[in-house]
Amino acid sequence: MLKVESPILKVLVALAAIVIILAGVKVASEIAVPFLLSLFIAIICSPIIRFMTSRKVPHWLAITLLLLMILVVFFSVLSLINSTAREFTQSIPQYRLLLSERINALVLLAKKWNIPLDLSTERTMEYMDPSVIMNLVSSTLLSFSGVVTNVFVLFLVVIFMLSEAPFAKHKLALVFSSDVRDVHREEHYINRILQGVISYLGVKTLTSLLTGVCVYILLELTDVQYAILWATLSFLLNYIPNIGSIIAAVPIIVQALLLNGFPTGLGVAIGVGAVNMIVGNIIEPKMMGRTLGLSTLVVFLSLLFWGWLLGTVGMLLSVPLTMVLKIALEASPETVKYAILLGDVKDINREIIEAKQEAAERIKEQAEWEENAEQIAEAIATAKEEAKNEAIAGVIADAKAEIEAEIQAIAKATEQK
Repeated sequence: MLKVESPILKVLVALAAIVIILAGVKVASEIAVPFLLSLFIAIICSPIIRFMTSRKVPHWLAITLLLLMILVVFFSVLSLINSTAREFTQSIPQYRLLLSERINALVLLAKKWNIPLDLSTERTMEYMDPSVIMNLVSSTLLSFSGVVTNVFVLFLVVIFMLSEAPFAKHKLALVFSSDVRDVHREEHYINRILQGVISYLGVKTLTSLLTGVCVYILLELTDVQYAILWATLSFLLNYIPNIGSIIAAVPIIVQALLLNGFPTGLGVAIGVGAVNMIVGNIIEPKMMGRTLGLSTLVVFLSLLFWGWLLGTVGMLLSVPLTMVLKIALEASPETVKYAILLGDVKDINREIIEAKQEAAERIKEQAEWEENAEQIAEAIATAKEEAKNEAIAGVIADAKAEIEAEIQAIAKATEQK
């Protein structure tokens, strides 16, 4: 077997292996994406399954009830979105006409105020055509729905994963541990991965649902059409960090400006921006706490990387996938330095402080243990000495008793003579 001794050669071999693995994942994305989606669905569902089984519900029945509920909600929302999207598609010619009128009115207003404005209707329509926006939205939804086209296979994989869930953690720990004594340590890191993914996806689902509900209420109050479509789009794209909420807001604002006029469009833009600002910058960080543990730059770069590698689903799962990678790197002393590159500065400083505190506590515990060990050693030595003295005293007493018995026997024999 070939041994790699040079550090540079080791790095080159590692990079080559990473490139080969990524190329394989890219080629097999049609298989990898549904598998990852099923895996994360199973991870999200596992706490609910545990809760139901703790209430004396059989494991198989808990899985069946939960998946049936998910299927009902999924198909209900899908049918509603489908009908709304069909109506929206039929209205695209009307949007084109309205957009052309708005552009011409803007050009006339600029000429009236002697403002040089080189704004061609044809050129502007290329950049602000509602059909282009709709194609972007529909392609996003279709790329996601393409993964769940075969819902039966997807949920079948989820069922098998959930049925194996009670034993999967211990199996993985046995697989990744080099020694039986390391099983507990590997289970600790697997628990961290599961808790991190569950916490992130749980919080993200709640905040995305809150965003979708707020957008729906806002659009209904301002009488903007297709509120359910835009609310669902806001819910889905909010899973994409940093840019998802912005992408979802663009078609909403454009439609409001075209159909409802400038005042309503401006109000919708301010309202949607306020919802995204409050949920994304205030509510979500407080709920998320220290779950993320990734720097902002790493989150954005992971969005680009996983989006390139796995498409829209990769963008949706970019943060949990990077979290899994970070925790996996922390599990090995050789790769923990690379995990530091992915972490947030605040978390790194906090971890350093906690590590120092833990080291101080360990030193204190070791000193106490050594002191206790000395006391125990002294107690053992004293006990041995006492036992030795007691043993000697016992031997002397026995010898004395024997001598006295012999003297008495001799005296008795003398009297008889």
